[in-house]
Amino acid sequence: MTADTAIRASLSVPGKPEQVRAVREFISDTLGDHACAEISVLLASELVTNSVLHSDSRRPGSTVMVTVTGMTDGIRVDVLDAGGASVPCLARADAEVTEHGHGLCLVSDLAARWGYHRDDAGLVTWFEVRA
Repeated sequence: MTADTAIRASLSVPGKPEQVRAVREFISDTLGDHACAEISVLLASELVTNSVLHSDSRRPGSTVMVTVTGMTDGIRVDVLDAGGASVPCLARADAEVTEHGHGLCLVSDLAARWGYHRDDAGLVTWFEVRA
């Protein structure tokens, strides 16, 4: 997919860890050879992993929805989950190095912008990657 091609696609998956692979494939297939594809796949994987591990979307019957939108100069990915008791936050810089807890730091480092907001549907965490 080229940068000047209109992109708008969504995928809804069950809120289970094994569905992260389906999201990576969806982003990869949607973006094809777009300049932002590789980073978008990685960052979407991080956000969806957070959703299926930490939000109420991990409960039976719940889902996570991923939306990819082309922008003039890049890609935006939104991840909608059922929300939960907490909101996304960056791991503390002085936190002990562990296998988990640093995905949002990766999003913060590689995305042009990222953020989150709550709405009636749940929690939307998003990022933008520039070409």
